[in-house]
Amino acid sequence: MTQNATFHDLKNKSVFITGGGSGIGAALTDGFMAQGAQVAFIGRSDASTFVAEMTEKHGTAPLFLQGDITDTARLKETITQAAAAHGPVDVLVNNAANDARHSTAELTPDDWDRLQAINLKAYFFAAQAVTPQMQAKGAGSIVNFSSISYMMGQAGYPAYMAANGGITALSRGLAREFGVDGIRVNALAPGWVLTEKQLDKWATPDGLAAHLEKQCLKTHLAPQDVVDAVLFLASDTSRMMTGQCMVVDGGVVVTG
Repeated sequence: MTQNATFHDLKNKSVFITGGGSGIGAALTDGFMAQGAQVAFIGRSDASTFVAEMTEKHGTAPLFLQGDITDTARLKETITQAAAAHGPVDVLVNNAANDARHSTAELTPDDWDRLQAINLKAYFFAAQAVTPQMQAKGAGSIVNFSSISYMMGQAGYPAYMAANGGITALSRGLAREFGVDGIRVNALAPGWVLTEKQLDKWATPDGLAAHLEKQCLKTHLAPQDVVDAVLFLASDTSRMMTGQCMVVDGGVVVTG
């Protein structure tokens, strides 16, 4: 990973990332560790190989806490464990999501509940768990991953789009509620980031070309582009940014 900027205030900060062992989440873990942060992350699948890679690269290990973010009790337990290991959480990154394609006609109530549990419910309860820790410190940053999909009005995953619209709204509400405590809450809406999962499951030559045509910048997004934005939002460099939805998409949608 190329380190494009150094955020000195992130050194030794206690960072908790959902889904921090694979895809963009793994890049986030790597990026925060490169800044000297103490990172803990929750993930469903075994991440021992990734932990070993990070330990060799950075000389210290991230704290992997196995669990499913839809199990609210376990999610909160891992946040407590992270705080016990690294100190109260300074930065929460709600990254884990499921963008499985689905049609309106095929979606069942159980499917809807499962997708909202992953893509929205877990974000709220992770924030609920860290805010008392941040209130006690008088500072903190929460970064919630949204998506430009709902801004574009895309078809093909209505439950995912509904959740992402909710994430942006949730972020604004939490920012208003907890700003008095010095806690900042922002959403980050990436465009189409070409992770291995996206390349394996969804990307086709025609689809990639069509999306690139919508971008002002004619280069596909990589995980590093998202990591840099999250580091900025986590750092005091963005100390007066809260309640915002920051778009990193190469210029597909326009906000403001």
